Order: sequence, then C-alpha cells, then structure tokens
Amino acid sequence: MLYPKLFNDDFFDDFLGFGFPSFRNAADAERKLYGKHVSGLMRTDVRDKDGNYELDIDLPGFKKDEISLSLDKGYLVIGACKTLNEEEKNDTGKLLRKERYSGAMQRSFYVGDGIDENDVKAKFEDGVLSLSFPKEKEPELPEKKTIAIEG
Repeated sequence: MLYPKLFNDDFFDDFLGFGFPSFRNAADAERKLYGKHVSGLMRTDVRDKDGNYELDIDLPGFKKDEISLSLDKGYLVIGACKTLNEEEKNDTGKLLRKERYSGAMQRSFYVGDGIDENDVKAKFEDGVLSLSFPKEKEPELPEKKTIAIEG
C-alpha cells in the first residue's frame, strides 16, 4: 500500500499522532507472504536466442508447487499463489492468535497461436523460473510467379 513516508514510520504518525493500521497490516501481510523483496517479484528478462524466446522470471520465496503455467488462446500465463498460516500457543495449548494470509499474482505473454504446451520448456531453480519456447513461425508467402499475357 502507498502512504506518505517521512523520517520514521509515516507522515501521519509523526505529525498528527495517529496512523492507519489497515494500511500497515496489508503491507505486513505482503512482507510475511513474499518476504522483504516483494517489489522484485515477477521481474522478467526476455531474450531472443537461437530462434527461441527465453524468459527468466524472478519468484523468490516460492516453491515449485506454488507456481502454475498454462497456455490459453495464444497467451502463456504464469501464476504464483502463496498461503501462510501462523499459530501461536502458550504452554497450556490455549490459542492466543491465529493468522492466515494468502496472495496470488499473474503475468501473461502473447506467444502466438502456433505454440502448444509441448513446445514450452520450464525449469525452476533458486527462485528463478526459466522458460524457453520457439518463435512463432511467420506464415510463408507464396513464391512470386509470372503470369503470361496473351495476344
């Protein structure tokens, strides 16, 4: 969430003596879900290499089973979903606090109608999803032919 920042926590706390806990809770939930590098999620590098497109997508803090890939009407859709359940108990086992967080993000890239799921190669390692797929072939134009003129 965006709210004015100044010197310490935020402008409103410093000068007006009150804050907006709903904003802070949302930001805290994002930090708990995705870690301190939340602003760097799903940054993508796209390369054109040897007749293929290669994508490297940053997904730090995610596991392989939290990432989904699909092909829909020429679009490659990359999704990531994360849930977090926290529970604190005291010595007697009485529930003191229970919190649940969940979040999802998604990006899509047009890859063309000629690409199917067998053409896409995917690998997830060290928080980076690497994808490779061939360029869509341009339709071949018919060869130039000469037409004879009678007469």
